Amino acid sequence: MRMKRFVTGLIFVCFLYTGKAQKIEEFFIQIPDDLIVQLEKAWRKDLVDLYKSGNPAALENTMEGRSVLKKLTNNYMLLQSTERSTVELKLLSLVNNSYIICMIETVFAPIADSRISFYSTDWQRLPSGDILTPVAESWFWKEDAPSQGYLPQPEMFLLKYSLSDENELLTAEYMSPHFLDDENQQIVQPFLKAELKTYRWKAGRFE
Repeated sequence: MRMKRFVTGLIFVCFLYTGKAQKIEEFFIQIPDDLIVQLEKAWRKDLVDLYKSGNPAALENTMEGRSVLKKLTNNYMLLQSTERSTVELKLLSLVNNSYIICMIETVFAPIADSRISFYSTDWQRLPSGDILTPVAESWFWKEDAPSQGYLPQPEMFLLKYSLSDENELLTAEYMSPHFLDDENQQIVQPFLKAELKTYRWKAGRFE
């Protein structure tokens, strides 16, 4: 019942934005400045124009680095926001041509660590817990892995989230073992699952 009320609320929030096809570039240009501090609105529009014209879509940003628009489709974009960070945006469909926006910010320092968030199409933040249940660290270990204390343990739990540019899939990659030195990585590797955690978008939620 709670999920049904949440999905109904999402549809209501997005209702005013139905009636015409929406493209991710429109929401990227209109994104609040505090969500992408490296690029002012005019620069974001310039990046889109450069990409669509076939020219290198790269500009100097406010952090004295370069931002590069690497991929742009109707419902997906990948921005290299700085030399050590990326931003992914994806339109996720609801009903009647309405959407919510998924945003993934990944920092490479040097090991990748992602933060995922969700917004209405007027950039109001939505409660992530109603849209995505975070995967537990134990999911990435095989069932026959020795209990904690018998294997080298990473100090932090880091995930790299990625969105598909072709469909409504989300993957989570376990990055924590990269904190271990080469010898300990070789020890734990046989006990780690080879596959990524994959979510599919269904009825207003990643499952």
